[in-house]
Amino acid sequence: MQPVDRSCARTRAWVDEAMRRVQADANRSADTHLHVLDLPAEWGVQVYLKDESVHPTGSLKHRLARSLFLYALASGWITEGTTVVEASSGSTAVSEAYFARLLGVPFVAVMPRSTSPEKIALIEREGGRCHFVDHGGEVYAEAERLAADTGGHYLDQFTYAERATDWRGNNNIAESILAQLAEEPHPVPEWIVVGAGTGGTSATIGRYLRYRRLATRLAVVDPEGSAFLPGWTAGDPSYATGAASRIEGIGRPRMEPSFVPSVIDRMVPVPDAASVAAARHLRDRTGRWAGGSTGTNLWGVYQVVAEMLRAGRAGSVVTLLCDGGERYRHSYYDDAWVAAQGMDLAPYTRTLDRFVATGVWSPPAD
Repeated sequence: MQPVDRSCARTRAWVDEAMRRVQADANRSADTHLHVLDLPAEWGVQVYLKDESVHPTGSLKHRLARSLFLYALASGWITEGTTVVEASSGSTAVSEAYFARLLGVPFVAVMPRSTSPEKIALIEREGGRCHFVDHGGEVYAEAERLAADTGGHYLDQFTYAERATDWRGNNNIAESILAQLAEEPHPVPEWIVVGAGTGGTSATIGRYLRYRRLATRLAVVDPEGSAFLPGWTAGDPSYATGAASRIEGIGRPRMEPSFVPSVIDRMVPVPDAASVAAARHLRDRTGRWAGGSTGTNLWGVYQVVAEMLRAGRAGSVVTLLCDGGERYRHSYYDDAWVAAQGMDLAPYTRTLDRFVATGVWSPPAD
């Protein structure tokens, strides 16, 4: 029996060029900035915002999309003409559409019909096609079906996010943060605070901290209705709420496969009104417009900083500015939208303002 050679010179040449294009995108994108959030000097605590909004597609999900494409190319799952499919109505789909266009392959984002026109427009601007389902829970199976019917590849961010990124380094977000802190007063942070959407970012950071034997603790903030915090508390990987999150980019109706509970030191519940109030608070204090997920992060950051102050501990805390606020002018920054959601921001705004003035953390009873 003759040996079977499944390689094809044309296919390998196409993949080589695709790899070059995706890696060139990373080289063109200078590392994202680490901004200092101004706090009273006498506190002895520095807070840093890793600004992921400056990526070419405007969000933290640019890193994830790049990693997913590189993983699929290296695994032989995407070749010339492969239709790429994803279950996403948000920033991940925008970034994936960008990389699909970069490689010249079709891209389909499967999403609920309720997805905002702004997000649909961003995906279509990058050359992607939007495929709609009636309910959010249907996106997974429908994306899998579409990929099978077209002979394409389902990127499946919720499964592959935790393994597509090299958590040992290779300029992942954790390595980047620690390198940028090298000359700061406290180069090894007390806490890194992030949200969980796919779970990939928290998995990468948590693993890297252990790999480097750093004392830094990882806190994951979670919005209303998300399955992550109750599933983490119960130790139940099958936990589901079935509820959609109003804070785009974080919170999921089920425990996603890429969520790695064992690398997380603490989870912090954050009311949606607190997330929105904190995003606006950041804009008012710094002039930086950010999305609701950044507000969720900031609420968690202030909570751990308050604990450090009570314990008399100096140090640094790092979080992510996940995306820019321009995508949310008709939601989180629109008073009519906030009122329609039944949110009262005033008690949370008072908590935030009181904290930066006094260092005292006294959130309203939820």
